[in-house]
Amino acid sequence: MTNTLVKLRVGNKHYETNVDLDEALKLKKGEGNVNAAWQDTNIYHDAKKGTIVSQDDLQEAFGTTDLTEAVEKLIKKGDVQLTQEHRDEEREIRKKQIIDWFVRNAVDSQSNRPFTPEFLSSAIERAGINIDKRPVDQQVSKISEALKTIIPLKIETKKLIITIPAIYTGKVYGIINEYKEKEDWLSDGGLKCVVNVPVGLQMEFYDKLNAITHGAALSEEMKE
Repeated sequence: MTNTLVKLRVGNKHYETNVDLDEALKLKKGEGNVNAAWQDTNIYHDAKKGTIVSQDDLQEAFGTTDLTEAVEKLIKKGDVQLTQEHRDEEREIRKKQIIDWFVRNAVDSQSNRPFTPEFLSSAIERAGINIDKRPVDQQVSKISEALKTIIPLKIETKKLIITIPAIYTGKVYGIINEYKEKEDWLSDGGLKCVVNVPVGLQMEFYDKLNAITHGAALSEEMKE
């Protein structure tokens, strides 16, 4: 069990209380419960000074004077203070996910052989790459470019021709733009483009595309 503070500013007033780190993070995700997360008996304006929030301030900030209800809202809306140990653990988990992706999708451009996890881990550290909280698919492009400066990296990709009806072009443009190599706007307002998608992200790319277009986007693999 690791105790930490959860903090929230409402208007010009500050609210905080002590919580269990792991349970509070679960509650923010819609899991767990407030009784397991809350490790205090009060909500404070400043926990160090022990300045307890008044009933009027509770009502104004959280719409209730019930402490348990207020704490649940505080945790869900507030900023749970992460310990350095927790941040390090999260980074290692994300780093492993990144490495696993490159093991599956990258090869040495000179020998055409896959990289070992140990080699990729060392390369990421040598390149000084910052792995952030975003999903893997949103980071691989930037990480690939950084790795290419120190190792002969090649990502296995597939070129696809995607045709999007006019009604969906605005909503899906952000999805295709990262992988787009060529685009042609059609006379009916639709969009036909060539995208080059890493093999490991192809299913995820299709899932996102179909979720927005409800299957109306047409796709075919481009023959080299």
